[in-house]
Amino acid sequence: MSIRSIDPSFHVTGQIKPQQLQAIAELGFKTVICMRPDREGFFQPAFDEIESAAHQVGLEAHYLPVVPGSVSFDQARQLKALISQQSGPILAYCASGQRCAAAYDLAKRVP
Repeated sequence: MSIRSIDPSFHVTGQIKPQQLQAIAELGFKTVICMRPDREGFFQPAFDEIESAAHQVGLEAHYLPVVPGSVSFDQARQLKALISQQSGPILAYCASGQRCAAAYDLAKRVP
C-alpha cells in the first residue's frame, strides 16, 4: 500500500483490502473513504467488506463512488462535506489514488 499525502489531513492510496485496515488504523487514520464503485475491478473487495473491517478496528468508513475521469461538482460537494465532518486524518482510496486526489482538488474549489 502506497499512501500519498495531499495535505496533513487528507491522504490517498490505491485499492485497499479488509485485512489492511488494522495497519491503516495503526498509522493514525480515523476515516476511510471509498471512491471506487463496487465491481469496478475483478478482485476488488466490495465496500461492505471494507466497511465491516473498518468498524472492527474503530475506523469510520464512507462510500462515495466516482467513475474514473468523471468527478462531478455534486460529488466534490459531498466530499467537502464529508471532510468537514471528520475529526482526524482521512485515507481515501480508489484504483490508484488519482481519482481521490482529483476529487479533493475539486472539493477545495466548490462553494
